[in-house]
Amino acid sequence: MTNLELQQQAVKIRKGIIDGVHAAKAGHPGGSLSAAEVFTYLYFEEMNIDPKDPKKADRDRFVLSKGHTAPGLYAALANRGYFPVEDLLTLRQIGSHLQGHPCIQHTPGVDASSGSLGQGISVAVGMALAAKLDGAAYRVYTLLGDGELQEGQVWEAAMFAGSHQLDQLCVIVDNNGLQIDGAVEEVNSPYPITDKFAAFNFHVIPVEDGNDFDQLRAAFQEARSVKGKPSAIIMKTVKGKGVSYMENAVGWHGKAPNDEEYAIAMEELEKAGEALCRK
Repeated sequence: MTNLELQQQAVKIRKGIIDGVHAAKAGHPGGSLSAAEVFTYLYFEEMNIDPKDPKKADRDRFVLSKGHTAPGLYAALANRGYFPVEDLLTLRQIGSHLQGHPCIQHTPGVDASSGSLGQGISVAVGMALAAKLDGAAYRVYTLLGDGELQEGQVWEAAMFAGSHQLDQLCVIVDNNGLQIDGAVEEVNSPYPITDKFAAFNFHVIPVEDGNDFDQLRAAFQEARSVKGKPSAIIMKTVKGKGVSYMENAVGWHGKAPNDEEYAIAMEELEKAGEALCRK
């Protein structure tokens, strides 16, 4: 896809995030919005997947280690054709297949249940090891939050991946700088993130703007070329990206917009979509 087409998809994903969280009156919009571009790039450009055959053996795998940003993953899956976009309005409701965190048993396209921070990367490492032992060609991607790096299990998994040279593994860190209770560097600083992953024998790819498709494309192409090491893409993003009053506002980590706020967000996203259509 062209960058313009990817940008248009990212706007649709942002709309889906806001629709779902507003309908649920609960959820995590901030970190879902900051990752809208990477969700878009993975599902519309990077990964070998087929919505008509979600369990095909040779598909690439994705694990949302920061599982609370499920609204972003669900919006990507819906727009990619795994289930109707209208289902996003059932987020977190009783009887819905779209739970508050991803669940492999209920949602087409979800490769692993997640939500307990730190555990998703371990699942992804296991998948990458299985691929290596089986001689399979599929790749495994996992998305972590920067606050999630405060979990010790992340570094146990990284140690294992590096020592076993799992070059089919691509770890992505959404470095939006904020977590539920403040700035990441003030709560419990994980910096320097790049140096830490390098110390665990990862090929590290810094991305100055993880909301820019040119930079994401270059990063994922570089990761694909790496042999003998897992890759870590450390991307700086804007929490709440695309909705003016949510951008870089820690309070929007985990709350839903009211009706007035919802209308403002959707108007802004509608205008962003219209501007892209005129290009």
